[in-house]
Amino acid sequence: MSENSTFPGITPPLSLSESSQADKEATISLEKTLREYNMYESPERTQLRERVLETLDKMTKAFVYSVSTRDGMTEAQAERSGGKVLTYGSYRLGVHGRDSDIDTLCIFPSHVRRTDFFTTMLHLLRSDENIKDITAVQDSYVPVIKFKFSGISIDLVCARLSVSQVPDDIELTGTDFLSRLEEKCIRSINGTRVADDILHLVPNTATFRTALRCIKLWATKKAIYSNVLGFLGGVAWAILTARVCQLFPNASASTVVYKFFRIMHAWDWAKSPVKLRMDEEGPPLPHVSSWNPRYNPADKLHRMPIITPTYPHMCTTHNVSASTLRILKGEFRMAAETMNKIIVMGAPWSVLFERRQFFEMYDYYLQIVVSSDAYDHLRTWSGFIEAKLRLLLIKLEGISDIAMVHPYVHSFTRETPCFNRQDMEAALSAQPLSPMDGVEPIGTVWTKTFYFGLYIRAGPGKLYGE
Repeated sequence: MSENSTFPGITPPLSLSESSQADKEATISLEKTLREYNMYESPERTQLRERVLETLDKMTKAFVYSVSTRDGMTEAQAERSGGKVLTYGSYRLGVHGRDSDIDTLCIFPSHVRRTDFFTTMLHLLRSDENIKDITAVQDSYVPVIKFKFSGISIDLVCARLSVSQVPDDIELTGTDFLSRLEEKCIRSINGTRVADDILHLVPNTATFRTALRCIKLWATKKAIYSNVLGFLGGVAWAILTARVCQLFPNASASTVVYKFFRIMHAWDWAKSPVKLRMDEEGPPLPHVSSWNPRYNPADKLHRMPIITPTYPHMCTTHNVSASTLRILKGEFRMAAETMNKIIVMGAPWSVLFERRQFFEMYDYYLQIVVSSDAYDHLRTWSGFIEAKLRLLLIKLEGISDIAMVHPYVHSFTRETPCFNRQDMEAALSAQPLSPMDGVEPIGTVWTKTFYFGLYIRAGPGKLYGE
């Protein structure tokens, strides 16, 4: 079915059936359960987020003004240069919870450089007493400044547009302007553009949001919510949920969730990428190409292709490995069985959200400890290490005696006061120490610990424990 048809999507819906009364009651029960798990936030928290975003927008304008006047513009010209903060991710999709972070995009005109963002803008952020735990990551796939603003976690990326002014009503629609942007800027702005397109491509926004809140909570409890470590990130979960909404456009949220797990468990990932619409055309881009396995050999290697609906189309799941795909399939299967208990047998929704007991699943674990004598250094160093963990996972998968590597998406940070050199050595390995009352520590060691669960083969063709 084309996008000009009655329903969005690349194929016709599987069913146009309306929700039954039982389906509607199940959705009401689901929404109640989601509130109990803090998947909705209070009006006061919402107002705080709005104030934070308003302040960030003012800081962006001040940043652009400062750089503009420094480079010789008049005050009036600098004022007109503008600058704007937009959002993407869960906040822009309208599915953020009480403890969710805010993904933000700082856009500025062409005379402002990326280096200015990581100097002048960074200085402005550090000068605000309400902003804490600032970490700048300039060499990542999408460069970002991470911090907490009034207790709310913020990821701030940037994009330099090929315009002289950035007004408040600027729109990032269309594709022609992309050819004049740097590669990293295209990646940054596509977060906002993808979120907008997803919302435009679902038949019922309210149903989509309720279903996605459920899927996000389930994925978090099962510890499979992480793009960095080879599972799925927020955009991928949103695209999957949106696709099921397209297939059942008149269904209630409870039905969408029920169908979601049945469909994803049976999906032929080797043959069928998940897309929300036919590929969009756009201008040739020198350093960025749309996902197309016919022309890009690297795209054929993606094990679980979930493709963004926005040009240039990207695979959101290029980090998925053989192990993490196997884990995801297993979770889809178990969730489908659980949904039968909920929908058919009347079990409570809470059974879907039972936490996965990772440290009871394997006989062998690999522990990776990052340590430092300063918290700021730990945050920077551990962020670098975390970005490399997937490479370690792939190396481990190549060992014949290891059948599966399960990365744990949560890490553990510890502050350890040390009273002698032996304490320092033990703390560097994340070993617990006994406190010494009345004795002043000689220093503090900060550690952040990551874990892999290892499924070891007992012999040829046989998994350990079988």
